Amino acid sequence: EQLGLNREDLFLQTKFTAIGGQDRNDVPYDAHAELEDQVRQSVITSLRNLQTEYIDSLVLHSPMETMDETIRVWKVLEIFVDEGQIKQLGISNCYDPMKFQRLYEQVKVKPKVLQNRFYKKSNFDVELRKICKSLGVEYQSFWTLSASAKALASRDWKAVARTKGLSPQTLMYAFMMTLGHTPLSGTKDSGHMGEDVDVMLRFQQGEEVLDGEDMSRLSSLLGIELLL
Repeated sequence: EQLGLNREDLFLQTKFTAIGGQDRNDVPYDAHAELEDQVRQSVITSLRNLQTEYIDSLVLHSPMETMDETIRVWKVLEIFVDEGQIKQLGISNCYDPMKFQRLYEQVKVKPKVLQNRFYKKSNFDVELRKICKSLGVEYQSFWTLSASAKALASRDWKAVARTKGLSPQTLMYAFMMTLGHTPLSGTKDSGHMGEDVDVMLRFQQGEEVLDGEDMSRLSSLLGIELLL
């Protein structure tokens, strides 16, 4: 209210994380409850902690140990979608294209988000990003800067950043946004936050921050197969 914002001006995204990925001192559900009850308790805890009546996007932190368990979790989340308490669903840490497609085919409420670490070990999710593009799924990247620190520190990368009026880091974000992806930033530095917002606004205002030649050059520096 102090900022003059309404709830609709905010996009709240959170996760359901299985017990194996939880801090055992701060589990948002009864660790001994049935899986379906854990999911329900987790969502209710998120709604309470975020002080909201609905969550814009809820992401499953990673596939469960089996596809059957993943579907069990998803079906509970679908109930919250049907009731209007969750607007969309997604999944994170899913690096197997076949597993992602199988999930997409088997569930009623299709995933709208795939959130993955963007790094060389997974070949920068080239195949998964193609699938996301074909299905209209938003690809969200994390570890976007850390995984490519060597490229961002290179002379050639810094030269492109200077010509675009960007830092090496925000140039990486611009690269991702030009691909149609959403890079996630975990910075706590207000200055870096301001830089991130500035480059986002340039895209929202319709500026072509990077052209095809720029993208090809940056892709080569990163060692990524260009996918536009």
